[in-house]
Amino acid sequence: MSSKLQFILTIFFIIPLLLPNLASSSPVPDPERVIEDVHMRINASRRNLAYLSSCGTGNPIDDCWRCDPNWESNRQRLADCAIGFGKNAIGGRNGRIYVVSDAGDDDPMNPKPGTLRHAVIQDEPLWIIFKRDMVVQLKQELVMNSHKTIDGRGASVHIGNGPCITVHDVTNIIIHGIHIHDCTPSGKADIRDSPEHAGYWGTSDGDGISIFSSKDIWVDHCSLSNCQDGLIDAVHGSTAITISNNFMTHHDKVMLLGHNDAYTQDKDMQATIAFNHFGEGLVQRMPRCRFGYFHVVNNDYTHWEMYAIGGSASPTINSQGNRFLAPDDHSKKEVTKHEDASEDEWKNWNWRTEGDLMLNGAYFRESGAGASSSVYSRASSLSARPSSFVDSITRTAGVLNCRKGSSC
Repeated sequence: MSSKLQFILTIFFIIPLLLPNLASSSPVPDPERVIEDVHMRINASRRNLAYLSSCGTGNPIDDCWRCDPNWESNRQRLADCAIGFGKNAIGGRNGRIYVVSDAGDDDPMNPKPGTLRHAVIQDEPLWIIFKRDMVVQLKQELVMNSHKTIDGRGASVHIGNGPCITVHDVTNIIIHGIHIHDCTPSGKADIRDSPEHAGYWGTSDGDGISIFSSKDIWVDHCSLSNCQDGLIDAVHGSTAITISNNFMTHHDKVMLLGHNDAYTQDKDMQATIAFNHFGEGLVQRMPRCRFGYFHVVNNDYTHWEMYAIGGSASPTINSQGNRFLAPDDHSKKEVTKHEDASEDEWKNWNWRTEGDLMLNGAYFRESGAGASSSVYSRASSLSARPSSFVDSITRTAGVLNCRKGSSC
Protein backbone atom coordinates (compact mmCIF):
# COMPACT_ATOMS: atom_id res chain seq x y z
CA MET A 1 0.00 0.00 0.00
CA SER A 2 1.45 3.38 -1.01
CA SER A 3 2.07 6.00 1.69
CA LYS A 4 -0.36 8.33 -0.10
CA LEU A 5 -3.13 5.72 -0.04
CA GLN A 6 -2.39 4.94 3.61
CA PHE A 7 -2.82 8.61 4.48
CA ILE A 8 -6.10 8.89 2.53
CA LEU A 9 -7.50 5.82 4.29
CA THR A 10 -6.42 7.18 7.65
CA ILE A 11 -8.27 10.41 6.97
CA PHE A 12 -11.35 8.57 5.67
CA PHE A 13 -11.74 6.17 8.57
CA ILE A 14 -10.37 8.03 11.59
CA ILE A 15 -11.08 11.73 11.16
CA PRO A 16 -14.91 11.43 11.08
CA LEU A 17 -14.73 9.81 14.50
CA LEU A 18 -12.81 12.73 15.93
CA LEU A 19 -14.78 15.75 14.79
CA PRO A 20 -15.73 17.83 17.83
CA ASN A 21 -19.19 18.17 19.22
CA LEU A 22 -19.95 21.87 18.99
CA ALA A 23 -22.49 21.85 21.79
CA SER A 24 -22.30 24.13 24.81
CA SER A 25 -19.30 23.64 27.11
CA SER A 26 -21.44 23.96 30.23
CA PRO A 27 -21.11 21.00 32.64
CA VAL A 28 -22.01 17.79 30.86
CA PRO A 29 -25.24 16.40 32.34
CA ASP A 30 -24.22 12.80 31.65
CA PRO A 31 -20.44 12.43 31.95
CA GLU A 32 -20.66 8.70 31.28
CA ARG A 33 -21.63 9.52 27.68
CA VAL A 34 -18.38 11.46 27.31
CA ILE A 35 -16.48 8.43 28.58
CA GLU A 36 -18.31 6.20 26.11
CA ASP A 37 -17.25 8.62 23.38
CA VAL A 38 -13.59 8.35 24.48
CA HIS A 39 -13.79 4.56 24.38
CA MET A 40 -15.46 4.58 20.97
CA ARG A 41 -12.67 6.70 19.53
CA ILE A 42 -9.91 4.66 21.13
CA ASN A 43 -11.40 1.41 19.86
CA ALA A 44 -12.07 2.85 16.39
CA SER A 45 -8.47 3.97 16.17
CA ARG A 46 -7.29 0.49 17.21
CA ARG A 47 -9.56 -1.27 14.70
CA ASN A 48 -8.12 0.80 11.89
CA LEU A 49 -4.62 -0.32 12.87
CA ALA A 50 -5.57 -3.85 11.86
CA TYR A 51 -5.46 -2.93 8.19
CA LEU A 52 -3.57 0.34 8.02
CA SER A 53 0.21 -0.19 8.01
CA SER A 54 0.68 3.52 8.68
CA CYS A 55 2.08 5.68 11.45
CA GLY A 56 -1.00 4.95 13.57
CA THR A 57 -0.45 4.12 17.23
CA GLY A 58 -3.95 3.49 18.53
CA ASN A 59 -3.84 6.89 20.25
CA PRO A 60 -6.92 8.63 18.78
CA ILE A 61 -5.57 12.15 19.32
CA ASP A 62 -2.26 11.47 17.62
CA ASP A 63 -3.74 9.35 14.86
CA CYS A 64 -6.00 12.29 14.01
CA TRP A 65 -3.09 14.51 12.88
CA ARG A 66 0.41 13.04 13.27
CA CYS A 67 0.37 10.96 10.06
CA ASP A 68 0.15 14.13 7.96
CA PRO A 69 3.59 15.13 6.58
CA ASN A 70 2.12 18.55 5.84
CA TRP A 71 1.14 19.20 9.46
CA GLU A 72 2.92 22.57 9.33
CA SER A 73 0.54 23.79 6.62
CA ASN A 74 -2.42 22.29 8.46
CA ARG A 75 -1.59 23.31 12.04
CA GLN A 76 -5.12 24.27 13.00
CA ARG A 77 -6.39 20.78 12.19
CA LEU A 78 -5.06 19.87 15.64
CA ALA A 79 -8.06 21.66 17.16
CA ASP A 80 -10.35 18.95 15.73
CA CYS A 81 -8.52 16.16 17.56
CA ALA A 82 -9.29 16.61 21.26
CA ILE A 83 -11.30 13.98 23.15
CA GLY A 84 -12.97 13.77 26.52
CA PHE A 85 -14.41 16.61 28.55
CA GLY A 86 -12.16 19.19 26.86
CA LYS A 87 -13.05 18.10 23.33
CA ASN A 88 -14.73 21.42 22.49
CA ALA A 89 -11.59 23.45 23.14
CA ILE A 90 -10.77 25.00 19.78
CA GLY A 91 -8.19 27.50 20.97
CA GLY A 92 -7.34 29.94 18.20
CA ARG A 93 -8.58 27.72 15.37
CA ASN A 94 -10.67 30.45 13.77
CA GLY A 95 -7.95 33.08 13.91
CA ARG A 96 -4.74 33.98 12.11
CA ILE A 97 -1.26 32.60 12.73
CA TYR A 98 0.87 34.72 15.09
CA VAL A 99 4.62 34.04 14.90
CA VAL A 100 6.60 34.64 18.08
CA SER A 101 10.02 35.94 17.06
CA ASP A 102 11.26 37.47 20.34
CA ALA A 103 11.86 35.43 23.51
CA GLY A 104 11.96 38.55 25.67
CA ASP A 105 9.54 39.71 28.35
CA ASP A 106 10.88 43.16 29.20
CA ASP A 107 7.62 44.86 30.17
CA PRO A 108 4.58 42.81 31.34
CA MET A 109 2.49 46.01 31.29
CA ASN A 110 3.34 46.93 27.69
CA PRO A 111 4.54 43.79 25.93
CA LYS A 112 6.52 44.17 22.74
CA PRO A 113 4.98 42.90 19.46
CA GLY A 114 6.52 39.58 18.48
CA THR A 115 6.73 38.32 22.08
CA LEU A 116 4.69 35.51 23.53
CA ARG A 117 3.07 37.84 26.05
CA HIS A 118 1.96 40.23 23.31
CA ALA A 119 0.38 37.29 21.46
CA VAL A 120 -1.58 35.76 24.35
CA ILE A 121 -3.25 39.00 25.54
CA GLN A 122 -4.87 39.91 22.21
CA ASP A 123 -8.67 39.91 22.01
CA GLU A 124 -8.87 38.08 18.67
CA PRO A 125 -8.47 34.29 18.24
CA LEU A 126 -4.80 33.49 17.48
CA TRP A 127 -2.84 30.35 16.66
CA ILE A 128 0.56 31.14 18.17
CA ILE A 129 3.70 29.47 16.78
CA PHE A 130 7.45 30.10 17.14
CA LYS A 131 9.96 31.30 14.55
CA ARG A 132 12.85 29.35 16.08
CA ASP A 133 13.96 27.46 19.18
CA MET A 134 13.75 29.68 22.25
CA VAL A 135 13.73 29.82 26.03
CA VAL A 136 11.10 32.20 27.37
CA GLN A 137 11.95 33.38 30.88
CA LEU A 138 9.01 35.43 32.07
CA LYS A 139 9.18 38.33 34.52
CA GLN A 140 5.57 37.82 35.63
CA GLU A 141 3.02 35.05 35.08
CA LEU A 142 1.79 34.78 31.50
CA VAL A 143 -1.90 35.72 31.75
CA MET A 144 -3.78 34.41 28.71
CA ASN A 145 -6.81 35.81 26.92
CA SER A 146 -9.53 33.56 25.45
CA HIS A 147 -9.34 31.71 22.11
CA LYS A 148 -5.59 31.13 22.01
CA THR A 149 -3.45 28.17 20.97
CA ILE A 150 0.21 28.04 21.98
CA ASP A 151 1.69 25.56 19.48
CA GLY A 152 5.35 24.67 19.94
CA ARG A 153 5.60 22.19 17.07
CA GLY A 154 8.59 22.72 14.80
CA ALA A 155 10.69 24.43 17.46
CA SER A 156 12.10 23.61 20.88
CA VAL A 157 10.27 26.03 23.17
CA HIS A 158 10.91 26.24 26.90
CA ILE A 159 8.99 28.31 29.42
CA GLY A 160 10.70 28.18 32.78
CA ASN A 161 13.09 29.48 35.39
CA GLY A 162 10.49 32.03 36.46
CA PRO A 163 6.71 32.45 36.56
CA CYS A 164 4.79 30.39 34.00
CA ILE A 165 1.28 30.14 32.48
CA THR A 166 -1.99 31.40 33.99
CA VAL A 167 -5.38 30.58 32.44
CA HIS A 168 -7.73 32.84 34.41
CA ASP A 169 -11.45 33.35 33.75
CA VAL A 170 -11.15 32.54 30.03
CA THR A 171 -12.32 29.90 27.58
CA ASN A 172 -10.95 27.95 24.59
CA ILE A 173 -7.27 27.46 25.34
CA ILE A 174 -4.96 24.88 23.76
CA ILE A 175 -1.37 24.49 24.99
CA HIS A 176 0.61 22.02 22.89
CA GLY A 177 4.24 21.03 22.53
CA ILE A 178 5.89 23.22 25.20
CA HIS A 179 8.59 22.38 27.77
CA ILE A 180 7.41 23.87 31.07
CA HIS A 181 9.75 23.59 34.03
CA ASP A 182 11.32 25.25 37.07
CA CYS A 183 8.33 27.56 37.51
CA THR A 184 8.42 29.93 40.49
CA PRO A 185 6.01 32.30 42.25
CA SER A 186 5.71 35.92 41.13
CA GLY A 187 3.25 38.75 41.44
CA LYS A 188 2.51 41.83 43.50
CA ALA A 189 2.73 43.63 40.20
CA ASP A 190 0.62 45.12 37.43
CA ILE A 191 0.18 42.78 34.45
CA ARG A 192 -1.62 43.41 31.17
CA ASP A 193 -4.16 40.72 30.28
CA SER A 194 -5.74 42.35 27.19
CA PRO A 195 -4.99 45.35 24.98
CA GLU A 196 -7.55 47.35 26.94
CA HIS A 197 -6.95 46.13 30.49
CA ALA A 198 -4.17 45.70 33.02
CA GLY A 199 -4.47 45.07 36.71
CA TYR A 200 -2.69 44.27 39.93
CA TRP A 201 -1.97 40.58 40.50
CA GLY A 202 -1.08 39.11 43.87
CA THR A 203 1.52 36.44 44.42
CA SER A 204 1.14 33.39 42.18
CA ASP A 205 1.70 29.85 43.43
CA GLY A 206 4.45 28.84 41.05
CA ASP A 207 2.40 26.37 38.98
CA GLY A 208 3.45 25.22 35.53
CA ILE A 209 -0.08 25.83 34.26
CA SER A 210 -2.66 27.39 36.58
CA ILE A 211 -6.29 27.04 35.41
CA PHE A 212 -8.67 29.26 37.39
CA SER A 213 -12.40 29.67 36.73
CA SER A 214 -11.96 28.67 33.07
CA LYS A 215 -13.50 26.16 30.66
CA ASP A 216 -12.77 24.38 27.38
CA ILE A 217 -9.09 23.82 28.12
CA TRP A 218 -6.78 21.27 26.46
CA VAL A 219 -3.14 20.66 27.44
CA ASP A 220 -1.48 18.17 25.09
CA HIS A 221 2.03 16.83 24.44
CA CYS A 222 3.83 19.07 26.91
CA SER A 223 6.77 18.08 29.09
CA LEU A 224 6.49 19.39 32.65
CA SER A 225 8.79 19.15 35.65
CA ASN A 226 10.11 20.73 38.83
CA CYS A 227 7.76 23.61 39.61
CA GLN A 228 7.24 25.33 42.94
CA ASP A 229 3.61 24.23 43.41
CA GLY A 230 1.68 22.10 40.90
CA LEU A 231 2.59 21.13 37.36
CA ILE A 232 -1.06 21.61 36.31
CA ASP A 233 -3.68 22.90 38.78
CA ALA A 234 -7.34 23.55 37.94
CA VAL A 235 -9.51 25.29 40.54
CA HIS A 236 -12.42 27.67 41.22
CA GLY A 237 -15.10 26.15 39.04
CA SER A 238 -12.93 25.32 36.04
CA THR A 239 -14.41 22.59 33.84
CA ALA A 240 -14.40 20.96 30.39
CA ILE A 241 -10.70 20.06 30.64
CA THR A 242 -8.58 17.45 28.86
CA ILE A 243 -4.98 16.81 29.91
CA SER A 244 -3.43 14.37 27.45
CA ASN A 245 -0.16 12.98 26.11
CA ASN A 246 2.00 14.87 28.61
CA PHE A 247 5.25 13.64 30.19
CA MET A 248 5.62 14.66 33.81
CA THR A 249 8.74 14.11 35.93
CA HIS A 250 10.65 15.28 39.03
CA HIS A 251 7.90 16.93 41.02
CA ASP A 252 6.04 16.55 44.31
CA LYS A 253 2.39 17.71 44.01
CA VAL A 254 1.75 16.99 40.35
CA MET A 255 -1.87 17.90 39.61
CA LEU A 256 -4.60 19.45 41.77
CA LEU A 257 -8.18 19.40 40.46
CA GLY A 258 -10.40 21.30 42.87
CA HIS A 259 -9.64 24.29 45.10
CA ASN A 260 -10.44 23.08 48.62
CA ASP A 261 -12.99 20.96 50.44
CA ALA A 262 -15.22 23.98 51.13
CA TYR A 263 -15.35 25.29 47.55
CA THR A 264 -18.45 23.46 46.37
CA GLN A 265 -18.52 25.25 43.00
CA ASP A 266 -15.97 22.66 41.90
CA LYS A 267 -18.79 20.08 41.89
CA ASP A 268 -19.25 20.97 38.20
CA MET A 269 -15.62 20.26 37.33
CA GLN A 270 -15.17 17.59 34.67
CA ALA A 271 -11.71 16.56 33.52
CA THR A 272 -10.26 13.82 31.35
CA ILE A 273 -6.69 12.68 32.13
CA ALA A 274 -5.60 10.52 29.19
CA PHE A 275 -2.48 9.00 27.59
CA ASN A 276 -0.02 10.74 29.93
CA HIS A 277 3.22 9.28 31.26
CA PHE A 278 3.74 9.95 34.96
CA GLY A 279 7.45 9.32 35.22
CA GLU A 280 10.62 9.56 37.25
CA GLY A 281 10.77 11.54 40.46
CA LEU A 282 7.04 12.08 41.01
CA VAL A 283 5.61 11.89 44.51
CA GLN A 284 1.80 12.35 44.60
CA ARG A 285 -1.35 13.94 43.08
CA MET A 286 -1.60 12.33 39.64
CA PRO A 287 -4.23 13.76 40.10
CA ARG A 288 -5.68 14.83 43.47
CA CYS A 289 -9.40 15.52 42.98
CA ARG A 290 -12.23 17.31 44.79
CA PHE A 291 -15.94 17.13 43.96
CA GLY A 292 -16.56 16.76 40.21
CA TYR A 293 -16.08 13.90 37.77
CA PHE A 294 -12.66 12.65 36.66
CA HIS A 295 -11.92 10.14 33.95
CA VAL A 296 -8.39 8.73 34.20
CA VAL A 297 -7.75 6.57 31.15
CA ASN A 298 -4.80 4.80 29.49
CA ASN A 299 -2.07 6.57 31.43
CA ASP A 300 1.28 5.01 32.28
CA TYR A 301 2.27 5.36 35.95
CA THR A 302 5.90 4.29 36.32
CA HIS A 303 6.83 6.25 39.48
CA TRP A 304 5.21 7.52 42.65
CA GLU A 305 6.61 7.92 46.15
CA MET A 306 3.37 8.39 48.16
CA TYR A 307 0.37 7.56 45.95
CA ALA A 308 -0.83 8.07 42.37
CA ILE A 309 -4.54 9.06 42.46
CA GLY A 310 -6.17 10.72 45.45
CA GLY A 311 -8.95 13.01 46.49
CA SER A 312 -11.32 14.40 49.07
CA ALA A 313 -14.81 15.92 49.20
CA SER A 314 -16.44 12.98 47.40
CA PRO A 315 -15.13 13.21 43.82
CA THR A 316 -16.14 10.57 41.27
CA ILE A 317 -12.96 8.94 39.94
CA ASN A 318 -13.20 6.51 37.03
CA SER A 319 -9.87 4.78 36.42
CA GLN A 320 -9.78 2.68 33.25
CA GLY A 321 -7.07 0.97 31.24
CA ASN A 322 -4.12 2.49 33.09
CA ARG A 323 -0.83 0.77 33.89
CA PHE A 324 0.34 1.17 37.49
CA LEU A 325 3.89 0.11 38.42
CA ALA A 326 4.20 0.32 42.20
CA PRO A 327 7.45 1.32 43.94
CA ASP A 328 9.46 -1.37 45.71
CA ASP A 329 8.63 0.10 49.13
CA HIS A 330 5.94 -2.21 50.56
CA SER A 331 4.22 0.71 52.31
CA LYS A 332 3.67 2.57 49.02
CA LYS A 333 1.90 -0.05 46.91
CA GLU A 334 -1.55 1.53 47.06
CA VAL A 335 -2.47 3.55 43.97
CA THR A 336 -5.15 5.53 45.77
CA LYS A 337 -5.45 7.82 48.77
CA HIS A 338 -8.79 8.85 50.24
CA GLU A 339 -7.83 12.08 51.97
CA ASP A 340 -9.18 14.18 54.83
CA ALA A 341 -12.01 11.82 55.77
CA SER A 342 -12.71 8.80 57.93
CA GLU A 343 -13.45 5.47 56.30
CA ASP A 344 -17.10 5.85 57.25
CA GLU A 345 -17.17 8.88 54.96
CA TRP A 346 -14.92 7.93 52.06
CA LYS A 347 -16.39 4.46 51.66
CA ASN A 348 -19.32 6.20 49.94
CA TRP A 349 -17.18 8.05 47.39
CA ASN A 350 -17.49 6.57 43.88
CA TRP A 351 -14.00 5.41 42.89
CA ARG A 352 -13.53 2.46 40.59
CA THR A 353 -10.86 0.64 38.65
CA GLU A 354 -11.70 -1.17 35.42
CA GLY A 355 -9.20 -2.86 33.13
CA ASP A 356 -6.22 -1.34 34.96
CA LEU A 357 -2.97 -3.31 35.00
CA MET A 358 -1.41 -3.55 38.46
CA LEU A 359 2.31 -4.32 38.55
CA ASN A 360 4.79 -4.97 41.37
CA GLY A 361 2.04 -5.29 43.95
CA ALA A 362 0.09 -2.14 43.05
CA TYR A 363 -3.53 -2.09 44.20
CA PHE A 364 -6.47 0.30 43.87
CA ARG A 365 -8.84 0.71 46.81
CA GLU A 366 -12.32 1.00 45.32
CA SER A 367 -15.13 2.71 47.18
CA GLY A 368 -18.73 3.73 46.75
CA ALA A 369 -20.91 2.22 44.08
CA GLY A 370 -18.32 -0.11 42.59
CA ALA A 371 -17.75 -1.17 39.00
CA SER A 372 -20.99 -3.09 38.55
CA SER A 373 -23.31 -0.37 39.84
CA SER A 374 -25.71 1.61 37.68
CA VAL A 375 -23.54 4.65 38.45
CA TYR A 376 -21.20 3.30 35.75
CA SER A 377 -23.68 1.38 33.62
CA ARG A 378 -23.23 3.58 30.52
CA ALA A 379 -19.41 3.55 30.64
CA SER A 380 -17.95 1.23 28.00
CA SER A 381 -15.07 -1.02 29.05
CA LEU A 382 -11.71 -1.19 27.33
CA SER A 383 -11.94 -4.53 25.56
CA ALA A 384 -8.25 -4.69 24.65
CA ARG A 385 -5.60 -5.58 27.18
CA PRO A 386 -4.44 -2.39 28.83
CA SER A 387 -0.84 -3.60 29.08
CA SER A 388 -0.46 -4.01 25.34
CA PHE A 389 -1.87 -0.61 24.42
CA VAL A 390 -0.66 1.71 27.16
CA ASP A 391 2.94 1.29 26.03
CA SER A 392 2.26 2.24 22.40
CA ILE A 393 -0.27 4.95 23.28
CA THR A 394 2.04 6.75 25.73
CA ARG A 395 5.43 6.00 24.18
CA THR A 396 5.74 9.48 22.69
CA ALA A 397 4.13 11.38 25.57
CA GLY A 398 5.62 14.83 26.07
CA VAL A 399 6.97 17.25 23.49
CA LEU A 400 7.29 15.73 20.02
CA ASN A 401 10.17 16.26 17.62
CA CYS A 402 8.19 17.70 14.71
CA ARG A 403 10.15 18.88 11.67
CA LYS A 404 8.92 20.44 8.48
CA GLY A 405 8.19 18.03 5.63
CA SER A 406 7.77 14.88 7.69
CA SER A 407 5.18 13.42 10.01
CA CYS A 408 5.72 14.05 13.72
